[in-house]
Amino acid sequence: MNSAPPARRTRAARLTRAAVYAAEVTLSDGQRFASLGGVVVRNRRLVLLWLRRQALRLANGHGIVLAPESVRLPTRDVRPVRFHGSHAPEELRRWATGGAHQDHAIRALEAGFPALFTVLDPAVGLSLTLAGWRGHPTDH
Repeated sequence: MNSAPPARRTRAARLTRAAVYAAEVTLSDGQRFASLGGVVVRNRRLVLLWLRRQALRLANGHGIVLAPESVRLPTRDVRPVRFHGSHAPEELRRWATGGAHQDHAIRALEAGFPALFTVLDPAVGLSLTLAGWRGHPTDH
């Protein structure tokens, strides 16, 4: 047997084997897109928690660097974005704090569908998408 015992496997190896959910935040101008960050976690609730956290950080930061969170997740936060109006941050905040939006997202993940939320910054034609799905980042 070539595999290391469970206690000797690295965290990355354990996640690779056990993780079944991924999430990513992307920014697009309609022709090009850039990833602001992503995560691979072991369950859909952690994906939703990470997406909510990123939505609130982006909405509350609105282009400024925020202080570290008091609750440390074993993942990195996305890079900050400067929005050119208040519409996108308000929509991000509404999605992250609205019970109906969160219920819809967790039901989509439970059913095997991706959880997607996109906000637009019409002043510059950019869209920001938060996405979570079952599988690894390469499955998206």
